[in-house]
Amino acid sequence: MSLACQKNSYLKEFTSRVKSCTASKLVQTTGCKKTTVEGFDVILEDTILFPEGGGQPDDRGMINGVKVLSVVRRGADAVHFVEQPFEVGVEVSVVVDWDRRWDHMQQHSGQHLVTAVVSKEFGFETTSWNLGERLSFIELGTPEMNADQMKQAEKIVNEKIRAAGPVYPTLFETKDDPGLASVRTRGLPDDHVGSVRVVTIEGIETNMCCGTHVSNLSHLQAIKLLAVEKGKKGRVNLVFVVGDRVLSYLSVCYERETVFTSLLKYLIYILLLNLFQLNLVREMKIS
Repeated sequence: MSLACQKNSYLKEFTSRVKSCTASKLVQTTGCKKTTVEGFDVILEDTILFPEGGGQPDDRGMINGVKVLSVVRRGADAVHFVEQPFEVGVEVSVVVDWDRRWDHMQQHSGQHLVTAVVSKEFGFETTSWNLGERLSFIELGTPEMNADQMKQAEKIVNEKIRAAGPVYPTLFETKDDPGLASVRTRGLPDDHVGSVRVVTIEGIETNMCCGTHVSNLSHLQAIKLLAVEKGKKGRVNLVFVVGDRVLSYLSVCYERETVFTSLLKYLIYILLLNLFQLNLVREMKIS
């Protein structure tokens, strides 16, 4: 089964019905502190809220105005954790936190593009990736990626973005479909049920993936490859930001530069003042 959010990742509102609602608990971690929240696991007939998977965090949103604190996959179902119960069979309105969703779409599609380019250009295969709150990274199965390679990869991915190639999902009825033979994949979860979803960046790659994606590379806006850091077991992590995060990162860099420039000017002023006072004391002693 494919969820509504996987068929059309641009849906912001959706109407569904409650299939089940059972008492549950959610353990939330804030910093080093863990808290347990009493609530309910709600399964809908369909949903636009993506459950975590494929390296992508889960969505946030509302069901009839009630905050959804977590969405996880359980077999073919998406399980929504809320703090209020819903009657089984009732029709509900589902609204996605669009800012969070859009950010995840940009980062995830950007990861697919970077992965495809570094594989084709340098033979570096992606072994895993992490979508962080500010920065993301792709773990590459190579002990080294130099600055020239990173610069070349960045140039190519941004050329692909400007070329505005389409990105689209395809559903295969079973995991044994012969059409999946040429698809890049790291395998399916043990409890996978139903159809298999494949995401294609036209002319670039076809990859098995459950996540939400943009429909055109132009929606990524831009990709900035920030650094290559040492990873685990002889691998490296390629750190990157995509789309709106590029603008946010640039704003933060400019703000820091302004602060450091002001601080440097102040330190230079203090240094010159101290030198002037020192010279003045020397002249007084001489006279």
